Amino acid sequence: MPDKPDRNAIEVVNVSKIFGSGEGQVAALDTVSVSIRENEFFTLLGPSGCGKTTLLRLIAGFDFPTAGEILLYGQDIAPLPPFKRPVNTVFQSYALFPHMTVADNIGFGLEMLGKPKAEIKARVAEMLKLVKMEALAGRRTSQISGGQQQRVALARALAPQPKVLLLDEPLSALDYKLRKEMQIELKRLQHETGITFIFVTHDQEEALTMSDRIAVMSSGKILQVGSPWDIYDKPAERFVADFIGETNFLTAAISEMANGKARATLKSGATIEATVAQSFQPKPNATVVVRPEHAKLTKAKGELSGTVENIVYFGTDTHIHVHLDSGELFTVRQQNTRSAGCGFEKGDAVGILIGSDAAQVLKD
Repeated sequence: MPDKPDRNAIEVVNVSKIFGSGEGQVAALDTVSVSIRENEFFTLLGPSGCGKTTLLRLIAGFDFPTAGEILLYGQDIAPLPPFKRPVNTVFQSYALFPHMTVADNIGFGLEMLGKPKAEIKARVAEMLKLVKMEALAGRRTSQISGGQQQRVALARALAPQPKVLLLDEPLSALDYKLRKEMQIELKRLQHETGITFIFVTHDQEEALTMSDRIAVMSSGKILQVGSPWDIYDKPAERFVADFIGETNFLTAAISEMANGKARATLKSGATIEATVAQSFQPKPNATVVVRPEHAKLTKAKGELSGTVENIVYFGTDTHIHVHLDSGELFTVRQQNTRSAGCGFEKGDAVGILIGSDAAQVLKD
């Protein structure tokens, strides 16, 4: 795949979508703007009803925006019907033809476009190789597994060489192990084809695993756009911090801000260093977040102190829930080793150490 240039495949500009009228109006999207770069794997992430699928449908042309523009390489495509857009969609249901073979399903869209038979045959062979389905080319799609059907749906959508591929939670029907395998497969396909992928999911792990960038959505708005690392380690708002993985929320007074760092005084009276946005204004009751794996439990004194309330073993790691002396709850995630046990027991008095890069001040 060629290096990703700094140009946008899709630009969504002040787009709103309102369903219903009068008192029954529902704003599915509220003045949303986002730029999606050429050749990137971009994910729209959020809970059910946040507007992510509505935005995908607007890009596909299955719905039209109430206001705003949708640009494909600078051209306004909002008024165009789906068949006039160089965009394809893979749905949750796959929508394959069960009476047709794998190869015929992949070639169907090319036939509808009036492509020559020789070109269709060559393109189908190329797609079968891409999704590693050559051996099943002659089998009906009703006779293959769910994961194989998903590969066929991808191959069919990629066959016409769309400029943008839209994926509406295509892995949701698969079991956990197969879903993990297909996450890797999707990323490989995106890398090899160089096509812009726009992926919709409510699964945080899926988004972090596959994406170049993620847009976190809530209530028809995009709250934050960034790399998986930015979204996880530098959440801007409480919703983002809470939705992406586990985190601890602490109340603190913020002061002495300089060079993106601030002094945070916790309820316990302890002070820690926390990362803060340059535009943030000091205030007495701000929220500081600390990821469970970024804190360390000790039997000595720490910035926080409390009592072990519960210990939960997850195989790869152990979550230790602490009831702080300040009344707040705090979770520490500790990587498991070959030795048995985590070194702590329920009821232990413990301290919690928070490193200089572990805490982040939220803007809200």
